[in-house]
Amino acid sequence: MEFSHDDNNNLPLTKFESMLKTNHVLFFDSEEFENIIHHYLNQGKIALAKKAIKLGLDQHPSSITLKLFKVEIYVFEDKLTEADTLLNELYLLDPSNEEIFIQKANIFSKKDEHEKAVEVLKKAVQLTDDAVDIYSLIGMEYLFLDKFEEAKEYFMKCLEEDLEDYSALYNVIYCFEFLDQTEDAIQYLNVFLDKNPYCEVAWHQLGKQYYTLKKYKKALAAYDFAIISDDSFIGAYLERGKVLERLQRYEEAIENYNITLKLDDPTSFALLRIGYCYEKLKHDDLAVQYYYKTVHEDPLLDKGWIAITQYYKRRKNYQKALYYINKAINIDSENVKYWKLYSVINQRLNHFEEAERGFKKTLELGNYELSTWLSRGDLLIKLGEPEAAIYNFQQASEFYPENAEIEYRLAGLHFSLNETDKGTFHLKNGLRFNEEFGFIIDELFPEVANKLLVKNLLKENQ
Repeated sequence: MEFSHDDNNNLPLTKFESMLKTNHVLFFDSEEFENIIHHYLNQGKIALAKKAIKLGLDQHPSSITLKLFKVEIYVFEDKLTEADTLLNELYLLDPSNEEIFIQKANIFSKKDEHEKAVEVLKKAVQLTDDAVDIYSLIGMEYLFLDKFEEAKEYFMKCLEEDLEDYSALYNVIYCFEFLDQTEDAIQYLNVFLDKNPYCEVAWHQLGKQYYTLKKYKKALAAYDFAIISDDSFIGAYLERGKVLERLQRYEEAIENYNITLKLDDPTSFALLRIGYCYEKLKHDDLAVQYYYKTVHEDPLLDKGWIAITQYYKRRKNYQKALYYINKAINIDSENVKYWKLYSVINQRLNHFEEAERGFKKTLELGNYELSTWLSRGDLLIKLGEPEAAIYNFQQASEFYPENAEIEYRLAGLHFSLNETDKGTFHLKNGLRFNEEFGFIIDELFPEVANKLLVKNLLKENQ
């Protein structure tokens, strides 16, 4: 029984805490100790739980339940050997106690021995009249093993016992989604809703499955039923807003997002989506206002800063776009998306050194897209740094071997440095990989394109 601070059930707890402040040891029956320990564990007050266990076992040394609490503490503190030893002793005393098996499974799980944990939990199922919690534990162990079919089966068993076990329902759908079984998930949810037609969680999940299949009208209907079942269900309004956006019904989408703002504190997601909708409706002033609200609500949300930056970039107001992407970088200097956008904007402003620095930072942060290597290399060419450009493209070729765009650039660079043999090598590679990219020589290296050797090599492949 859980103790509450607003009723008389907390009398043993009050008495226990009063006892701790004095030298007087008071007597409690074992059930009272169990409730006290359970309360402290739920509150995360481990030190007080340990005190209660010790005093409880001093007064009731044969209590298996109190000793199982001791096992639980051992497991929590990663004292798995001590926990295992005590469990073995308890098994000899009470071999049909399912809690002993559950704790044994917990130890196996802690050791990443999930198959053994499942085996032990299946034995526990045979010993109990209330198997729901154990089914859930078995399902979780199968998740650890990436056995999603088996996990799904056991979470379904939970729902067969308790239709309102929403945690199990979420886990069932998670398994369906991981296995890409969207149609099966829809079929399961429809059967489930036949039994529990006012389950807002199931309607919400059904809507998400239809959304995945781009069946937006069916998704909308599912979210409508979720809202009928619970008109304060924020998740349903948010998802309904997303569907309405897909259907280009932007005013209605805004209405749904606004409802979520009234039901609870504003979320950056809802504010951002409202901004997108207003932009689609050509209400630019309102759109940008909501983008500002988004970053004010959550300065760490990159989508908010990107939305503002892209807003000004689309309107060719590159100075303002640069101002906001710089603010974003000052908040999170390790965000790859920020640096890439920073580089593109600086390019538009002809700030080539800054753009190159941005692409370099993007690569340092692990963005190895071909376009990043090519953009940085082309900027280095423009900045008159051929050696640095060659090194950039050599690195790029490690990620993208046999890439014609890289080979033509290396050819042009080596020819421009009068390294004829290297230039010829890379030009022949480029022609072999894809002769259609030969225009790169003309565009980036016009002086090289006029060289007789280069002209002849290009003509041979026409």
